[in-house]
Amino acid sequence: MRFTGETVTAASVAEEPRRRVLVVDDEAGIREVLCQYLAAAGFIVVAAEDGPSALRCAAEQPPDLVILDLMLPGLDGLEVCRRLREGSAVPIILLTARGDELDKVAGFATGADDYVTKPFSPREVVLRVQAILRRLAASGVPAMVLDDTIHLGALTIRPRLRSVQRDGTLLDLTAKEFDLLLFLARHPRQVFTRQQLLDAVWDIGYFGDASTVTVHIRRLREKIELDPAQPRHVKTVWGVGYKFAP
Repeated sequence: MRFTGETVTAASVAEEPRRRVLVVDDEAGIREVLCQYLAAAGFIVVAAEDGPSALRCAAEQPPDLVILDLMLPGLDGLEVCRRLREGSAVPIILLTARGDELDKVAGFATGADDYVTKPFSPREVVLRVQAILRRLAASGVPAMVLDDTIHLGALTIRPRLRSVQRDGTLLDLTAKEFDLLLFLARHPRQVFTRQQLLDAVWDIGYFGDASTVTVHIRRLREKIELDPAQPRHVKTVWGVGYKFAP
């Protein structure tokens, strides 16, 4: 869901550039009110109702700021915050119906920048968003650092977001599948043995055998290749190992 609002005055346009805000809340009424107020303040607003949708939105349309409900079904707000923070410095404001001090501590420890307890004033939330983004603009540091994005054919790999897209569609890779793909993609055309991949991608303390690499290569191909039987990118070099063809 996307809301596009117009700023009210020329002064506010000069003060606040059009930034994208991602609003994540499972309560439709709260989502709609926040989206309306933010759009009226001149922001481009994207809304999500749960954690997985929020992560997809962040990967597909990187926001300048995230307003994130703590009590989401399934994947809760703390976990979404943690995953966002793994690959991005995007400011995050947590929303919660609880005022427990432990919730605030957990939120800040996970990487949140601000905290609002429900019920709240939508105008206050907008003011907090504007204040955070003004400080960000003054620092000269972009919220989402995507300079290391890798474009290879139909694949787009965003290391900081730990996301992979094929022709614009987000792919569901496990953590180790992503690590394996990223390592190969960063060393195009270079051939690696299974043992070299095991040493490079798996933890030093991992005691599995090299057949683990074979299994992960097969699963990776099933997800990123149009025809896994005739892979375009992850190729086998018979008698040696594997390489990535850009």
